[in-house]
Parts: sequence; structure tokens; C-alpha cells
Amino acid sequence: MTTSKKTRLQKTSSSEGAAAIRDAAKYLANTYKRPELVFTHGKGCKLYDHKGRAYLDFLGGIAVNALGYAHPRLVATIRREAGRATHVSNLFHNPFQGPLAKKLAKWSGMDRVFYTNSGAEAVEAALKLARARARSKYGDSKTRILALENSFHGRTFGALSITWPIKYRQPFAPLLSGVEFVKFNDVADLEAKFDDTVCAIIMETIQGEGGIYPVSETFWQRARKLATQHDAALIADEIQCGLGRTGRAFACQKFSDAPDIVVIAKPLAAGVPLGAMLAKESFASVLAPGMHGTTFGGGPLACAVALEFLNVMEDEKLLTNVRERGAELREGLAMLAKKHSFIKEIRGEGLMVGVQLSVEGAPYVAEALRNRVLINCTHETTLRFLPPYIVKSKDVKEFIKRMDVVFSTVSKAQSKTADAARAQKTEPAHDTRTLAAAR
Repeated sequence: MTTSKKTRLQKTSSSEGAAAIRDAAKYLANTYKRPELVFTHGKGCKLYDHKGRAYLDFLGGIAVNALGYAHPRLVATIRREAGRATHVSNLFHNPFQGPLAKKLAKWSGMDRVFYTNSGAEAVEAALKLARARARSKYGDSKTRILALENSFHGRTFGALSITWPIKYRQPFAPLLSGVEFVKFNDVADLEAKFDDTVCAIIMETIQGEGGIYPVSETFWQRARKLATQHDAALIADEIQCGLGRTGRAFACQKFSDAPDIVVIAKPLAAGVPLGAMLAKESFASVLAPGMHGTTFGGGPLACAVALEFLNVMEDEKLLTNVRERGAELREGLAMLAKKHSFIKEIRGEGLMVGVQLSVEGAPYVAEALRNRVLINCTHETTLRFLPPYIVKSKDVKEFIKRMDVVFSTVSKAQSKTADAARAQKTEPAHDTRTLAAAR
């Protein structure tokens, strides 16, 4: 491509990007606070904006783009299926639902699969299944649902009802009744709130939006025993931490005892909307035709892409890469922590890493964007890193290098601002009478 042609294309893309921003400001619901840039395409771990600038993506579409951008096998699958059938009603079989369900059952140890369009819908399906099973066995006496403090499970009414932060729930109250929150990793509080009226306890194996906090083995095992004792469902929310993110197929597989239901989504179809509820036969058998359903969940294109994603994971041994690159990432961050005292803790597993700061995280996210790095902040003071599973050692090194610059730049700027504020406070007050006499 000639230089002049490339320049013309960049100008066109820049103009289209500006128009997209104007239209969004005028016509979109005001639900997101976004910088004024438009991402147009990506390749591998890089994302490109409407001005042609490349960004190192360590957010991965918030844990969605597990294979990065434009993975050749996914592109080929999407092109093939787009030319065949993008949608077939769930009143009929399609070629990929069954094989994908078989693969997910093998990966998870569960028995049955119900497809959804999103993680929140998978959570809704899990809650409905837990209550339906309890009702079929015990009538109306067993309806309570336990969730954990600091949890985030989605924004639909049921999922929102079991999401802890009040800022998400309050505008839409009243929500689903019969929900109670347990203190995170507090076995005594769990035991105090678990009884025969509980139909389910749901927990993220590693809390994502809550700040990258893993559930302890002691808490998990006690929840498992209590769920069995009271014949309730133990639901593992693996929407963000599942499907390879921790270097295992599912994060909860580090525990010896399995859940009854698992919900997944984000990376399942590597960017094509698809979620799923996976369940043991003892729970799934409650469902009968007509009890639950979906129009779009499990369409042929989405399921074909998901099946190819899992095949790529196996063929390219990406679980190993997740573990190895994750170790390199945490090692690099540990070195930065020695240099920057406001880094208090590094948490997480595999390529799901949180850096706890002693200061607000938003300025570091903004500075990272200026340095062409994509990250985000959750719970105000936790920087969250969720790079694609295909990330290479050189990408991790580049990320650590850029984040060192980010930390240093923001820290220096904040120090200057603090010094200026202190100087202003200590500056002696002028005697207005003396100034008047001088004039």
C-alpha cells in the first residue's frame, strides 16, 4: 500500500470514528462513561483505534477475547457458518449444540447443558433450576438463596438480586425476595445462615468485579457439605474465572468437591455472544420441555465458534501458556511493587490478576490508555488485568515496562499536586492594610 493511500484510509477512518462518537452521544442510552476513541480492529493481543494507533490489550474485552483478535481458526469458522445458517430455531437441532455440550460436559464434569446469550441469563437459568428442584421436592418451604458479600453476578433482576454492591441494586429495588448475603470466606457466618429453607448458594470461585478475591478452600468445602446436608444447590459462577482463565479448565477444579451447577459465558465463544448453564443430572432432570427456553441461545454460528475455541485451547495447549505467562506477569508485578510503595498486594491465578493499590486506581487506568495499554479498575483501588490466553512472554515484558512508566508518571504528577497544595496552605497571609498603604 502506498503512503498516500494509507494516509487517505487513515483520514477516512478518523472521520468515521468522529461520526460514530457524535452519533453515540446523541442516540445511545447514557450507560457507559467512555473515552473519545473508537476501536476498529485487532490482531493478536493488539487493538487498533480509528486513528490507526495500536494498544496492548490486557483487558481482553473484560475476559471475553480469550484468543485475542482475528484468530485465523475462529475467523474461518465464522465465515463458514455465516454462509450456511446463522440461526436455527431451538425447536430443531443444529449441528453444533450436541457436540459442544459433550465437550463442555467433559471439561467440567457436569452432565447437562442449557445455552444462553449471556452470563446473566446463565445465572437466571441456574436460579430457576435451583428453585424448581426445591419446589418439586419440598413445596414452598425451600426458596432462600445465599450469595456472598462483594459478589457480582449480572444486571438482570435475578442476577442483580444476588449482586452485593448496593449501588447496582438500589435504583431497581425491590428485587427478588429471599436473598441473603454471607460474609466473604467467613465459615461461621455461612453456618449461621444456612438451613433447610435454602435452595441454593451461589459464589464466584474468584470474585472478579469484587477485586480478584479467591474463595478459600475451607469456605468452599464447608459450603459443599452444607449444600449436601440441606439438599441445596452449590452454584459456581465461573463466568469470568472459568474456561481456562486460571490455567485450569474451571477455577473450581482446584477443590476436591464439585459444584452442582456451573455458569459460564465471557470467553465461551471468544467474542460471539454465548453463555451456558451446566448442571449435574440430579438437578438438570427437573427441567421438562416448556419450563425454560431461549430464542437465540445456542445458535449454530455461536456454538460452532465455541466448539472451535475449545479445540484451539486443546490443540495449542493454551492452559499451559496461561499458567506460564501468568507466573511471568505476577513476577513482573512483584518487581514493580518493590519500586512503587502504593502497590499493596497482587492477587489472582493464571491470567486473572488484580493489583491492590493504597490509592485510587482511575488515574492509572487513564494514564495506561495514554500509554496505549488497556486495563481497568474495579472496586476503586484494584487494577484488573485479563489478557488473552495467547499472550506471549514479549507481550508480558512490554506490559510490565509500560506499567512502570504509568506508575511513575502518575505518582510524580500526584506528588507535584500534593506539594503545590501544601505550599499554598503554608504561604503566609498578606496584611491587606499593609498592601493598601503600599498602594
